[in-house]
Amino acid sequence: MGKNLKGKECGKGIYQRKDGLYHARFVDKAGKRHEKYFNTVPEARNWIEESKYADKHDGVFVPTETTVDEWFEFWIENIVGDLAPNTLRNYRERYKFNIQPVIGKMAIANVKPMHCKKVLLQMDEDYAGSTIRQTYITMGTMLKAALMNDLIPKHPMNGVRYTKPVRAKDDIHFLTREEQRIFLQTAKRSHNYNQYALILETGLRTGELIGLTWDAIDFEKRTLTVNKTLEYRHKQVYWRAGPPKTQQSYRTIPLTDRAYEILKGIWDNRGNRKESPLLSQTLEYIDRRTGTTSQLVMRDLVFINWRTGAPSKNSSYDTHLYKLCDEAGIKHFCMHALRHTYATRAIEAGMQPKVLQKLLGHASIQTTMDRYVHVTSDSMDQAVKQFENNRVLDAS
Repeated sequence: MGKNLKGKECGKGIYQRKDGLYHARFVDKAGKRHEKYFNTVPEARNWIEESKYADKHDGVFVPTETTVDEWFEFWIENIVGDLAPNTLRNYRERYKFNIQPVIGKMAIANVKPMHCKKVLLQMDEDYAGSTIRQTYITMGTMLKAALMNDLIPKHPMNGVRYTKPVRAKDDIHFLTREEQRIFLQTAKRSHNYNQYALILETGLRTGELIGLTWDAIDFEKRTLTVNKTLEYRHKQVYWRAGPPKTQQSYRTIPLTDRAYEILKGIWDNRGNRKESPLLSQTLEYIDRRTGTTSQLVMRDLVFINWRTGAPSKNSSYDTHLYKLCDEAGIKHFCMHALRHTYATRAIEAGMQPKVLQKLLGHASIQTTMDRYVHVTSDSMDQAVKQFENNRVLDAS
């Protein structure tokens, strides 16, 4: 028998914690322990009795008091708290602006597919398909975790879909061969030329490029290893090191001859660069593969701003790109378009999508297939010609 803070017995499986909450627990017939916290003893007793009844009759007990709001806060802090800050920020924004207004106050046990569908339908008129997809992922991941932790008997998003297109296939911005040639010619007069050219040779994400350090370059084996990122947090006004985007984003990329030349040239001339006092910092981050703390030594960064001697911010690269585009007379594009361009050229050259997936660090082959396999009519023409040249002819 547990007791409350005054020493009075509360009943089997119940005791009062120092913060005043009553801790209730019971063990089901499979030997699995269930526990929950309540404000009063009667609530705790009712929960235990209902749990025992459901367990005895082969049912699944669902705590009716837990709200979606309560579960979201627990989930974001304790279950997915080790994800990249950008991912957590997206989860919080989509919950605050789209999910919470519809189901936040509901008991999580009462959430049905129609409520989840309502969240998505209310976004249809005012939001882009990509934002609706983010909401779908946030809500689905959060509720799946509730299912896995026995808060709900079945996933309320089963059968729920969104219909607004995320992105038209033609919306993925990449440079044509001619645009790429003109851009590189124009960028040669830029202090950021090496950064742009390296992405076009490796497909690095911007954060991976900014966080690239010399210990990740093996000149003997001619490889580049992606194992960290670096980004500037404008609101908090500081530089943040972190792991790559996903587990699959850890990768080692064989260097092309051009990529090798770019990096070797920077290495040979590194003693001539200006260095800011900011580079004396060492930033810590968690290695997603091992859960251990790793370090990024700022002084070992491959790329820094030629004028300030500090790392270049993501936004400053995009601003500079727009100026180069105006000078080159081509449509504006951002840093990520260079990664798209790399992938497009790879597919056009006949690279297998599974290989490209590994080089880009995509978590899913579907992402690679959806974004790049279809990208140009030239690719289709080439594929048809290859098919025709290898066709088995009949005897006639």
